[in-house]
Amino acid sequence: MKTNLSAIGEKFAFEGTVKEIRSLGEGLINDTFFVETEGSSPNYILQCKNKNIFQNIPAMMENIHKVTTHLKKKIVAQGGDPMREALTVTLTKDGKLYYHDEQDEYWAACLFIEDTITYQKADSTILAEQGGRGIGQFQAMLSDMKEPLTDILPGFHNMRFRFKQWDEVIAKDPVGRKAKVEKEVAWIESRREEMLAFWAKAESGELPTRVTHNDTKISNILFDKNEKVLCVIDLDTVLNSICLNDYGDAIRSYTNAAGFEDEEDLSKVYVDMDIFEAYTKGYLAETVSFLTPAEAENVAFSAKYITFEQVLRFLMDYIDGDNYYKVKNDTHNLVRARGQYKLLQSLDENYNKMCEIVNSELAALRK
Repeated sequence: MKTNLSAIGEKFAFEGTVKEIRSLGEGLINDTFFVETEGSSPNYILQCKNKNIFQNIPAMMENIHKVTTHLKKKIVAQGGDPMREALTVTLTKDGKLYYHDEQDEYWAACLFIEDTITYQKADSTILAEQGGRGIGQFQAMLSDMKEPLTDILPGFHNMRFRFKQWDEVIAKDPVGRKAKVEKEVAWIESRREEMLAFWAKAESGELPTRVTHNDTKISNILFDKNEKVLCVIDLDTVLNSICLNDYGDAIRSYTNAAGFEDEEDLSKVYVDMDIFEAYTKGYLAETVSFLTPAEAENVAFSAKYITFEQVLRFLMDYIDGDNYYKVKNDTHNLVRARGQYKLLQSLDENYNKMCEIVNSELAALRK
């Protein structure tokens, strides 16, 4: 059944008269639409949330509401513009955070922030540093938020959970692929102890639980016309976890010289250390005020941890028959796993330098 977008739009408390609702981009998770209004009324973003990925959308929207409410209070206190520097959820006409339609689909809307720029890749150290500042600011403003969030993605970045999934898939080998990737399976097993030891620090509380974004690629930050961070967007994945997950995932995303996860020519996959240093400088400048000694000590390692997790997940999905990630062919997930492992090897090679950069930046900031 074709969705009547006008009828969906009628459910929300949009200001002004809606002129048009049209598709926006090709999102991998949600279906996204631009709501254009007439005259000087604000425009909006309308989304059909993916209920297969997010199985508790009411709780997800409540998480977003809690986080944006906290952010706006902080922004006002700092003399900023809460309507431009934080996401604004648009309620339905009956005051709800989402609309649940007759086809069992969930819809949500937010204010469209005008005169902004987004980037798909941090292709300069200036952008990388600003990206680090963006996520750092986001975490810093939420570092004193005590209200708990619902765990809408159970096991996310939890290495004990990931290895449980891994062991089950390896034991079943449902499509007979394990024998083809014995070398790659050995990669995973060789690092099991090290990665579980890191996660144990989260389980024990040595690495504290904070509010985290959990999808820190640069395209989830809005910049102003001067390439300065304006607002962090796409808050569907906000939850309570360790803040280093956000840093590690950003380093995995930003520093890959190949630019994307599907690169088959592994000679193009390595860590761009200039981008690493720039992002780290921006991130630490904003987070030094709240980072504990244990968090500071594990900043660099978190990049290896998150990259390893992605190697495991791509390889596990390949062995499992490609049930989670969208693939273009039978070896797509294997190509991704090999690419991420090459990135992990480059992180290994540069690890001492990474630690030096982190320690140097922290020392300078603490003077």
